[in-house]
Amino acid sequence: MSTAVFLHPQFDPVAFAIGPLAVRWYGLMYLLAFAAVLVLGRMRLKAAPWSGLIDGKGLDDLLLFGVLGVVLGGRLGYVLFYKPAYYLAHPTEILAVWQGGMAFHGGMLGVIVALAIFARMRQLHFFQVTDFIAPMVPFGLAAGRLGNFINGELWGRPVEASWVPIAMVFPQAGDMLARHPSQLYQMLLEGLLLFVVLWRFSARPRPLGAVSGMFLLGYGVLRWLAEFGREPDDFLGLLSLGLSMGQWLSLPMILVGAAILVWSKRRVP
Repeated sequence: MSTAVFLHPQFDPVAFAIGPLAVRWYGLMYLLAFAAVLVLGRMRLKAAPWSGLIDGKGLDDLLLFGVLGVVLGGRLGYVLFYKPAYYLAHPTEILAVWQGGMAFHGGMLGVIVALAIFARMRQLHFFQVTDFIAPMVPFGLAAGRLGNFINGELWGRPVEASWVPIAMVFPQAGDMLARHPSQLYQMLLEGLLLFVVLWRFSARPRPLGAVSGMFLLGYGVLRWLAEFGREPDDFLGLLSLGLSMGQWLSLPMILVGAAILVWSKRRVP
């Protein structure tokens, strides 16, 4: 018996155009993510632990630092983690972000550096800043994965359609095979589910660093699981032990997140 398979809708990557200016869906997802940080951040500012530590102006500055960290770190992470040999041979293309190529783990490292600078400038503890911002990050990640789905990129691994009711054909893959819609898996797991968990977790008073540790641990585990449905990058394939680059980069996040949670609990009198 044949099984129906969904076909990717093949959205136009350009949402709308104003004269020669083309506004792409992926760019709109970034704007949505940054707008969400402002809205959710102002909600968090009303919570008692942040009174007097971070104000509205500080939130605006924090967003600016975060944007710079995401863009620069995400691009440099892609260059170093995924295609170091290519960009060593083509150094002029390293900053050509319009050609595509961003890495979440690199973006996260960039944000960590940016937040450390912000904390030092504001004379705050690093974990005070990261505990404040962590619950808002997953919503932005969900917006980014939705952008990946609209673009029909970062598709999933081939799968037997009868096993996965939402299996989908991505014409961009060039083979017309039924695949996992892994962008949606990641949107739901690393994005919406992690957002709900962190938002509820941070709603109660927590020791310094606990929210940050929970973010690293939660994201690392959920990304590691979601990678089983995602097609590895064709220029890398699967690495040692049959794991993808995304999974190997997630393991340190899991370990560091767990260590921060233990440290956070033990330092409380």
